[in-house]
Amino acid sequence: MLKLTYTEGSFYLECLAQSLEEWVAQRVVFALRVGQSLDVESSTASFLLPVDLPGIEMLTDKIKQDTSEIITLCACDSEYLEVTLRGFWLSDGSDDTVGLFATTISDSPVSPIEVFLHQLWQAAQSCNSVMSEWYDS
Repeated sequence: MLKLTYTEGSFYLECLAQSLEEWVAQRVVFALRVGQSLDVESSTASFLLPVDLPGIEMLTDKIKQDTSEIITLCACDSEYLEVTLRGFWLSDGSDDTVGLFATTISDSPVSPIEVFLHQLWQAAQSCNSVMSEWYDS
């Protein structure tokens, strides 16, 4: 399962070895116990990966073989590729920009595509971190 956590200024991607149904059920029970409202709706989430990131071609090949239509790739410009995932948006309903997005690409607890996508996202984050440190100096 992939979980994207959206905050006011950024997002974080995690790969969890838990079923989507189990994870959502736990979130619902937690919200009930603390008296917090919880909206769950079918949605999509997108993020960018650099096209020159090592492994992008392999991701593209893996996604071409996948028939679930949960994940799609689209070239946005010469530098970035947009990754779009279908899944579920969970929030308290008060702010559309802060919440959690969860999806699963296959029935297995952790699919190889999920793990690989998470690794690519982490690699992109370290590249961005190095670049921002260089620009900030």
